[in-house]
Amino acid sequence: MKAVVMAGGEGTRLRPMTANQPKPLLPVINRPIMEHVLRLLKRHGFTETVVTVQFLAALVRNYFGDGDELGMSLYYATEDTPLGTAGSVKNAADKLRDERFLVISGDALTDIDLTDMVRFHRENGAMVTIGLKRVPNPLEFGIVIVDDHGRVERFLEKPTWGQVFSDTVNTGIYVMEPEVLDEIAGGEQVDWSADVFPRLLARGAPLYGYVADGYWEDVGTHESYLRAQADVLSGRVRVDTDAFEVSPGVWVAEGASVDADAVLKGPLYVGDYAKVEAGAELREYTVLGSNAVVREGAFLHRAVVHDNVYVGPSAHLRGCVIGKNTDLMTGVRIEESAVVGDECIIEAEAYVSSGVKVYPFKTIEAGAVVNTSVIWEPRGQRSLFGPRGVSGLVNVEITPELCVRLASAYATTLKKGASVITSRDSSRAARALKRAVISALNASAINVLDLEAAPLPVSRFHTARENAVGGIALRTTPGDPQSVDIVFMDERGADLSQGAQRKLERVFSRQEFRRAFPGEIAELSFPARAVEDYTHELLRCVDIGGVRDADMKVVVDCAGGTSSLVLPSLLGRVGVEVLTVNNRLDDASPTETLAERRRALQRLSELVGSSRAAFGVRFDPVGERVTLVDEMGQLISDERALLVVLDLVAAERRGGRVALPVTTTRVAEQVSRFHGVQVEWTSTAVDALTASARGHDMIFAADGRGGFVVPEFAPTVDGLAVFLRLLGLVARTRLSLSQIDARIPEARLLRRTVPTPWAAKGVVMRSVIEAAESYGIDTTDGVRVVAEDGSWALVLPDPAEAVTHLWAEAADVDSAQSLLEHWARVVEEAAT
Repeated sequence: MKAVVMAGGEGTRLRPMTANQPKPLLPVINRPIMEHVLRLLKRHGFTETVVTVQFLAALVRNYFGDGDELGMSLYYATEDTPLGTAGSVKNAADKLRDERFLVISGDALTDIDLTDMVRFHRENGAMVTIGLKRVPNPLEFGIVIVDDHGRVERFLEKPTWGQVFSDTVNTGIYVMEPEVLDEIAGGEQVDWSADVFPRLLARGAPLYGYVADGYWEDVGTHESYLRAQADVLSGRVRVDTDAFEVSPGVWVAEGASVDADAVLKGPLYVGDYAKVEAGAELREYTVLGSNAVVREGAFLHRAVVHDNVYVGPSAHLRGCVIGKNTDLMTGVRIEESAVVGDECIIEAEAYVSSGVKVYPFKTIEAGAVVNTSVIWEPRGQRSLFGPRGVSGLVNVEITPELCVRLASAYATTLKKGASVITSRDSSRAARALKRAVISALNASAINVLDLEAAPLPVSRFHTARENAVGGIALRTTPGDPQSVDIVFMDERGADLSQGAQRKLERVFSRQEFRRAFPGEIAELSFPARAVEDYTHELLRCVDIGGVRDADMKVVVDCAGGTSSLVLPSLLGRVGVEVLTVNNRLDDASPTETLAERRRALQRLSELVGSSRAAFGVRFDPVGERVTLVDEMGQLISDERALLVVLDLVAAERRGGRVALPVTTTRVAEQVSRFHGVQVEWTSTAVDALTASARGHDMIFAADGRGGFVVPEFAPTVDGLAVFLRLLGLVARTRLSLSQIDARIPEARLLRRTVPTPWAAKGVVMRSVIEAAESYGIDTTDGVRVVAEDGSWALVLPDPAEAVTHLWAEAADVDSAQSLLEHWARVVEEAAT
């Protein structure tokens, strides 16, 4: 006996879940509804099944194939246009004329006893037996009245409450004799309940109703979809699941990783290879799809999360559905009855209200409050580049596929046959993703000179030196081991300019990648002596006079990063006693949390103080930035470190220019003026400091975040170069860092960040300009408002996040605080 599974419905009431997939493929406990139906059929001996398909038919065929994986034989009957419930079965008539057959919906969850229903049909000599079920609310279904023997007496399709005369409804499960097919006109839209059954009933044909005791749920609305998940978890319906009940009601599938410190309160389901971190809380009726990730502090209750979803730290999901391949970033809140479609990005701190529908492939900006459904517009699509290049979570935002597209876009902006430098930090993620980058470059006719693991300054140096047209370096995001940065460089080793970034973004967004013919596939090579060449040139350009005579000792912390590849050969030729720690490559921990960094700096401080060293320095994992500790073992903040090194350079040079971002304390201007040095203020853009450092008579540049430029060597930030320069300066000045720090005035610079929706940023800046009419205004970057007494405030919208940054500096802390609060109010009022 054969079965017919009707799988052609669009499921319009279930959108956006069905916006890009047919309703029968919607997962219930990580399996498509139709798979549960097919497994039910097999349990009752129906191994030959015809599947009627119409809407997105190829997706159904591709998923189930010929049924071999289920131990069944599947055949497909495709409708060019919708033919209705009866017309779709008529469309498959050539496979059904030989014997009695069963018809069942592919989008209803049930465990009805089909064997007993067939027995009932056979014993009553019925032409059609209709599966019936008693339900509390029959309004959405066809009502059927049967007599004491089960013979159908009356039909009524989808009644009003005034028309309700029974709670027994049509389940859409039928057992039929093949002659019923003769009652259906071919190629026309025909319905069983509205057209065929009333006609047969009027003619007196034997129509029977089988009132089933089993479970049946028509999954036609979002509410019924969530209810079906809960019913499976509660054991109200029998379905097959590949999971283990690790504790009462807590089902965990193969390969899933659930931290012992996660809170799980069943019934709930964790899909195969999903990951639940410590501190996450999963409550009743939550379903996690395959490969889903739930980060620390996240809370999920009655949430259905499909495959490959990322749930960020402190996200809050309640009574909602999240489509596959969607990323929910830190602090996101999704409320009751909300539905987020496939492949969406909900950025940090966004709020999706109850009942809101977000259709597939949309981006909700950080901090947004979404009260209406997002159907057509991708709200707040962020730019590709941020302050550290292209950044994102590994295998969530930054995937091998994205790396291939990015590298292909970059290659398209270059000439065929050009050469590009590539490098990475010590992390496994950067190593894996760099391989994707190299493959895409070579396939786009770009030669690659791969430095493998190398400090970022070495990569920049060789990009400028090896006749390369650019470079790509991959590194773990500072302070976030889950994320990676992709740094794109121009032919001088500097970060891409704003114009070059926009050009790359245009190619990337349009997917207009250049093709290379097989004979144009480029080569991969590995430059020899990369570290030696860098070291030799650094020692040639930077003045280290007096170091050997000063009999200095320094403590150096390599932080387990790539600077450990350079320092041995560099320090061996300088003539200084060095105590080195963490001088190794650490691929397991390529970056560190804030707490780990504080512990490492505390250890460095102790070593400097106990060893009587002249100072201590800690490199970041890619050798680009440094943190300083004075001879007393006291940590020097990044802001003070800028002033200390500036004072040393300016005191020795007694002339020239220095480049500093507008966010720097104006104490730097006092220090420079005292030594006869001029300050050139730059914007905070990544490439702005580099551009200024190339200028004539430039002696120093720094960004105030541990990044220093040594212009006589290179115009880019270089931690190794500034360390070498600092050795020479301290040796020649004969002053300690604490003495230099003590003679520099204290800065009273305060900072605050105010959440600002993307759509409000223009209004905010206009409001700031209007409120600053009576003040001096500097628009080098953002709006800097300068009062007559020299106090100032800077309002600067963030280019990558939905926030606005504010700085304020005055003669004392109270005045600076008052100034900061004033402009923060201006921003907050304009943003609301």
